[in-house]
Amino acid sequence: METVSRKNQTWALGIVLFFSLVSIITYSYNEYYIYLSAYLWFGFIYGMCLQYGRFCFASAFRDLFAVGVPRMVVGIMIATVLFAFVSAFVTATGISTFHSSPTSIHSVIAGLVFGVGMVFAGGCASGSLYKTGEGNGVAFLVILSISITQAMFVDVGGWLNKLVPASWTESALSKGLPEGLDVGNGWVDQYLAGYVWNQPVTSFAKMLGFENESFLGAYFGNLIVGVVVPALLLLMVVYLFYARSSRAMEPGGGTGGGIGEDIKGFWGMLISSKRTALAGLILGVACGLQMFVMEGLRIKFGVRNAGEILQRLGSDYGLSMRGTVFDPGYWYVTTQEAQWVGWLLQKLGWKNMDNIFFGYINGIPNPALNPADWMSLALIGGAAVMALMSNEFKFKKPTRELAFLAVIGGALMGVGSRLGLGCNVGGFFVRVANGDPAGWLFGLGMIGGAFLGVKALNWWTERKMEKELIHLDL
Repeated sequence: METVSRKNQTWALGIVLFFSLVSIITYSYNEYYIYLSAYLWFGFIYGMCLQYGRFCFASAFRDLFAVGVPRMVVGIMIATVLFAFVSAFVTATGISTFHSSPTSIHSVIAGLVFGVGMVFAGGCASGSLYKTGEGNGVAFLVILSISITQAMFVDVGGWLNKLVPASWTESALSKGLPEGLDVGNGWVDQYLAGYVWNQPVTSFAKMLGFENESFLGAYFGNLIVGVVVPALLLLMVVYLFYARSSRAMEPGGGTGGGIGEDIKGFWGMLISSKRTALAGLILGVACGLQMFVMEGLRIKFGVRNAGEILQRLGSDYGLSMRGTVFDPGYWYVTTQEAQWVGWLLQKLGWKNMDNIFFGYINGIPNPALNPADWMSLALIGGAAVMALMSNEFKFKKPTRELAFLAVIGGALMGVGSRLGLGCNVGGFFVRVANGDPAGWLFGLGMIGGAFLGVKALNWWTERKMEKELIHLDL
C-alpha cells in the first residue's frame, strides 16, 4: 500500500477541522445551526463514498456502452437497492422527507437531454462535484456550466414564449399564483405550472392501492415492486448483453454449464468490485438516515422548511414568496448550485425572483446560510479528504477540447435538470429508491441519452483521427 504523504495528511486533517469548527462555532452561536450542520456532515459522507467508490453515472454508462464494462452500473444499482431498504423503513415510520414528482413523458425527455450532457461533460452532476474535490479542473467547469445554465434558463422568456402551447399558458395563468410572479413571460414557468403540475403524482405503493406509510406500501409496493424487481431485471439485461459475453471470452469461462453457470456468473458480476459495493452500502444507508435525521430536526424545532429557521436567525433575504428555501431533507444536487448563481445575479442587478423556480419555490438565500449549499460544499470537501488519503488528489488543468465539452455538456445537464426537476441524484437515484415511477422514467431517458452521447463522441473522435491521419505522411 502506498504511503500517504505528511502533506496530504495535513491537508485532509485541515479540511476536517475546518468543517468541525464551522459546526461547533455556529452551534455555539445558535442551536438552529445544527440543522445546517446536519446537511454538511451528510454531504461530507457522500463525498467520501463517491470518491472511494468512483461513483459517476457518466462513467458508468460510458464504460458500459463504449467498452462493455458493467462494474459501475452494477455498483449504482446496488447502492439504489440498499438505499431503498433504508427508505422503506423510514417511510413506514412516517417520518420520511421524500415527496414524489409528477409522472409523465417529460421525465424521459429531460433524462435524455441530461444523459447526452453528462457523457459530453465526462461526469454527471454528483460525479463532477466529487471530481472537483480531487482537483479536476474539467469537473469544476462542468459545475459552473450546470449552475449558470440553470439560473438563466429558469428566467428566460422573450422569443421562447412563442414555443409555448396556448394550453400551457392558459393553465398556468389559471393557477392563481401570486401577482409578483411574471408567469406569462417565462418559458419554464409556463412549462411547470401549465404542464408538469397537471401530471399525476404517485408511487408504486399508491398504484397498487396501498398507502406509502403502510407496511405493504413501503416494503412491498415501493421497495419490492418499485425497486428490487426493476433493478434485478436491469442487472439481468446488463449481465446477458455485457458481462456474460465478456466472461465467455475469459480463460476457463463460458456459459456451457447452463443456468447454474449463469447464476454463478451473475453473482460474480455483483461482487466483482468490493470497493464499489462497500461504497454503495454506506451511501445507501447514509441517504436513508439523512431523511430520518432531517425530519427529526424539523419536529424538534417545529418547522416544515429551513426558511422558517433562517427567519428566526434574522436572515430573511432571498426567501421565496411563501417564506421557503430549497430544503429537500435528503441528498440532492443541482438546485443549490443554481441558487449560488441566482443569488449572485440578483446582487448584480438581474431581477430573477419573479419566476416560479426562485421566487415561488426555492428562493435565493445567502449561500453562507443555505442548508443545501453546505451539503454540496462539504461533499467536495469529503471527496478531497478521501482523495488526499489515497494519494489521488491532483490539480488537473483542462485542455481546450475538454473545457469546450465540459461547458456544452454542463449546459445540457442544466437544462435537463430543470426540465426533469432533478439530476442523476434527485431525478433518478433518490426517486427510484423511494418508489417514485418518475425516477425510472428519468433513468430510462438518461440511459438512452448516454447511449447517444457515447455514439456521438465516438463519431467525433473517429472523424478527428481521420483528419489527423490525412496530414501524416504514411
